Amino acid sequence: MIYEHPLAYLHGVEGIALMRSFTGEFDREFVDARIAEIRRLIDDEILAGAAVEVARVDTAEGYRIWSKTYDRPNSAFDFDEPIVGEILDALPVGVALDAACGTGRVAASLAARGYQVFGVDSSVDMLARARERVPRGEFLIGDLYDLPIPDNAVDVVVCSLALTHVPSLQPVMAEFARVLRPGGHLVTSDIHPEGVARGMIPLVHTADGQPGRIASHRHLIGDYVRAALAEGLQVRRCEEPRHLKGDTPDDSPPAQVPPTAEAMEPWAERPWCLSALAPEAAEAANGDVPAMVIWHFQASSADG
Repeated sequence: MIYEHPLAYLHGVEGIALMRSFTGEFDREFVDARIAEIRRLIDDEILAGAAVEVARVDTAEGYRIWSKTYDRPNSAFDFDEPIVGEILDALPVGVALDAACGTGRVAASLAARGYQVFGVDSSVDMLARARERVPRGEFLIGDLYDLPIPDNAVDVVVCSLALTHVPSLQPVMAEFARVLRPGGHLVTSDIHPEGVARGMIPLVHTADGQPGRIASHRHLIGDYVRAALAEGLQVRRCEEPRHLKGDTPDDSPPAQVPPTAEAMEPWAERPWCLSALAPEAAEAANGDVPAMVIWHFQASSADG
């Protein structure tokens, strides 16, 4: 189980803000305000009693649960779709693989661009929805470590919001390189590692209604590069889109100051809503943190 406490989240935000003061970004008034705020938060009885235990859910089970609501509005889609679309629009149309295709969001985009589309996912429930969404696509059960696709079979691999759920990037990159044709392209998008570190991890509800986090892993920017280069994939582009100032993911309602019991109800699902209880610290800690990281890699051509 994962023990999640709103005070731990808020003190983490305050701590990041205070550490940045050591580089000279903030003055004494800011530091004194943070320390006073920490004292106030510690003394708040509603916060003190709002801790929860959250189950760690494996990817297959998590996405089986999430399949029913996955296509609801998601701010991550707003960040990756324009950039991924821009990359795809510059590539010649051919055969594409939507790896970890989920409900077929990316597969539908590829099909609309004229690609012959394959999709692979470990969730039967997600695949059922993808087949409805993209009738002309071919969707196969499988995982990122062992794609059911022949060698040198596709011109483009797109993998969206999945690599944070694998413990190691290296074997997955090896599979992407294996199925790509010489000169083929790989496009990936994921929650930024700084976002993962700040709790941007999908929450689902288990069969008994209890909250659970889908198992996630923080891969640093260098981890992506090292794993790709080891498989002969060269970096063509990297984007790190950021939230606009004042944005909250998924349009979460702001918490109230001082917090009320009603305002605290959604915190376990959307911990970032707590930021309204310490807005200055949250802006200092998170204001310039990228929301996602989007990569464009290319395989070596046949002539090297």
